[in-house]
Amino acid sequence: MFCEKAMELIRELHRAPEGQLPAFNEDGLRQVLEEMKALYEQNQSDVNEAKSGGRSDLIPTIKFRHCSLLRNRRCTVAYMEWFNNYKRSLATYMRSLGGDEGLDITQDVKPPKSLYIEVRCLKDYGEFEVDDGTSVLLKKNSQHFLPRWKCEQLIRQGVLEHILS
Repeated sequence: MFCEKAMELIRELHRAPEGQLPAFNEDGLRQVLEEMKALYEQNQSDVNEAKSGGRSDLIPTIKFRHCSLLRNRRCTVAYMEWFNNYKRSLATYMRSLGGDEGLDITQDVKPPKSLYIEVRCLKDYGEFEVDDGTSVLLKKNSQHFLPRWKCEQLIRQGVLEHILS
């Protein structure tokens, strides 16, 4: 119980093969937070009992739980900082690719075969600026050959649909 789950989170990061990012362990993090809550509540109860009942024999147990809480917090913060640093590094790298707006390399598990895709406009959208500065008028049922990364958000919004050939 005491700090085992928190240490396991840190071990996961160290065990990951070189160059591979382990999946964020939301369940493990939740379990650590639940353990911390339980330890805190037990300590609160024992502190109240030690104060009101004069039970000084509970002090070593309270200190032990408190040290466990501190260790869990350190491990949790280290785990979160690692992922935040990774996220920041990844964002910087993606901004450095693909021109002014960057390239989102997290979209596809496999690299796309083409950087441009053919799309059909499902509804009137208006002017759409492409990265080379030209504007394209997106009218309902019009078809265009556009950069994939510029279209992805409009495809998710239902403005465009990818035409598979």
